[in-house]
Amino acid sequence: MEFLVLGSLETRQSGELVRVRGMRQQKLLALLLLHANRVVPMDVLVDELWEDPPSSARPQVHNAIRDLRRILSAADETSLVTMDVGYRLMVPDDAVDAHRFVTSVRGAATAEREGRYADAIRLLQSAVDLWRGDAFAGIHCPSVTSAAVKLHEQRLTALEDLMTLRLRIGETSSVVGELHALLAEYPLRDSLRGSLMLALFRSGRQADALAVYDEGRRFLAEELGLEPSQHLRTLHAEILADSPAARGPAPAGRAPRRTRAPGGPGQPAGGDDDAVRPPSASVSVSAPATAPVSPPGNRRNYLPHDLTDFTGRAAELNSLLGLAAQEHADSPLMIAVDGMGGVGKTTLAVRVAHRVAAHYPDGQYFISLHGYSADRPPLPPEQALATLLQASGVAPEAIPRSLEERSALWRSRLAGERCLVVLDDAADTAQVTPLLPGAGGSLVLVTSRRKLSALDGAVPLWLDVLPAADAAALFTRIVGEQRAAREPDQVARAVELCGQLPLALRIAATRLRSRPTWAVADLVDRLAGAPQRASCLHSADRDLMSMLRTSYQHLNPSQRRFSRLISRHPSPSYDVAHAAAVTGLPAGDVERHFDVLIENNLIREDTPARFSFHTLIRDCTRELLLDEPEPEPEAA
Repeated sequence: MEFLVLGSLETRQSGELVRVRGMRQQKLLALLLLHANRVVPMDVLVDELWEDPPSSARPQVHNAIRDLRRILSAADETSLVTMDVGYRLMVPDDAVDAHRFVTSVRGAATAEREGRYADAIRLLQSAVDLWRGDAFAGIHCPSVTSAAVKLHEQRLTALEDLMTLRLRIGETSSVVGELHALLAEYPLRDSLRGSLMLALFRSGRQADALAVYDEGRRFLAEELGLEPSQHLRTLHAEILADSPAARGPAPAGRAPRRTRAPGGPGQPAGGDDDAVRPPSASVSVSAPATAPVSPPGNRRNYLPHDLTDFTGRAAELNSLLGLAAQEHADSPLMIAVDGMGGVGKTTLAVRVAHRVAAHYPDGQYFISLHGYSADRPPLPPEQALATLLQASGVAPEAIPRSLEERSALWRSRLAGERCLVVLDDAADTAQVTPLLPGAGGSLVLVTSRRKLSALDGAVPLWLDVLPAADAAALFTRIVGEQRAAREPDQVARAVELCGQLPLALRIAATRLRSRPTWAVADLVDRLAGAPQRASCLHSADRDLMSMLRTSYQHLNPSQRRFSRLISRHPSPSYDVAHAAAVTGLPAGDVERHFDVLIENNLIREDTPARFSFHTLIRDCTRELLLDEPEPEPEAA
């Protein structure tokens, strides 16, 4: 006979259900099973079965025991024995599923200590598979309820251990769904949240892993007024830093990998910040803090990994390295790199940061400000400061509340230090200013799609698309030299149709690489027209038009309307008079609109007072006509 308590109470004989009728008999059986092979005094049974026992309580217990004996008589190995003070249910240990559960969990712990992880996983899986629902479901009496709570906690611990072990042997994607479901049910379980973060990160989903942390942080703050635990904060920092501890072992049958941020498959290529961001580029830096404020010096390096196949940018790289190598002990050096989306700002900044890191030994910090992120608003400067302060060693509870206080503390942390700070994807000067050091020989690299002309003292660098030769080299490195060498003219044409923009080159070349039956000419055919080009430069992971479209979120309706009107005209370039005729606007308004578009790198000034769209920006602007339809004047 088998007794199942990990769910609703069931008794089975040779697999067939044996009905135990009446709630009193069920409660009595649950109490006896809870104390299997031990004497349960009559007084205990009476107190458990009734809150206010009637005078007939003992006779009713005797009657219930008689009924249970009749049910249990079919099993030779099970007996209900009358003792002087009560009753003892004699059953084999493995006849009760709760006992088998506890035994398997203990065996798994032993196997794990001995390094037999596969055995530990098998035992834990068999243990959790015994559960059919809440333990002793529907049975309500004090000791049974207490035992059910204890068993439930043991089940959760077993599930947490199981997920941890599966991650330890290299499972990643296969546990994500299970962990999502468990965390939805138990959002306060740190171990489950941490395991889900690791599983997502090791599956190449860094942004999703960090979103799980942020979700938990908000939940704790709103529900309990607490901060995440030290364990989760440490894990958060390791994921941000792409540390070996967070990467863990490679899944079975796969070589170890470097984790990528969302952005697409394939090897990263130089000059393409939006196509393949380094792992930390899409998130904020954080670090564990073991004391309210740690002393300066000996900082960890939070820079994303440098790209192995960086392509081109020799002049820009040399210029930035020359600036960064200059002595500037009295004041921080600020360099602001701007350019259109996908042109390679982050990649260049990260390469420079790695090259000069040795000159800034007191700390190398990296934070994305999400100024032009398609899926989240720009990071508020007070939140960015909280993250940077934690990375510098300030404990969360020691971080001031106001923006001004946080900025002052950040400046004091960097004062007199030689630190490197990369502020990536800034929305505007107002977002950057509170994050700047106040004194000392630090270097600040800022990247933005907007020209940060109001960032006083900063050295500006406008980043253009790759020269044709470098763009062709990047395309060739992705598709392979032999394949590209068979159609050099078509390679040049593909590069031209991609506007020599690294993001477009990467998406197009990756698509070609994944289609071995295509010739380069087949790709060129798909890039030749604007609608086909937009479709070709879109994949499951990346969408060029969506990425470029985020630049328009900083324009007001009249500026967007002006841009759309200009983009519809077939002329390749415009002066003020031409644009005024096309749009029907006064020349003064046209000049102001051109100034805004130049500031946001949405149009280029080819010669003084002569303007043109990048091919892909024109495509994107024309797409806005579909997204924001409005009547246009006939003159246009």
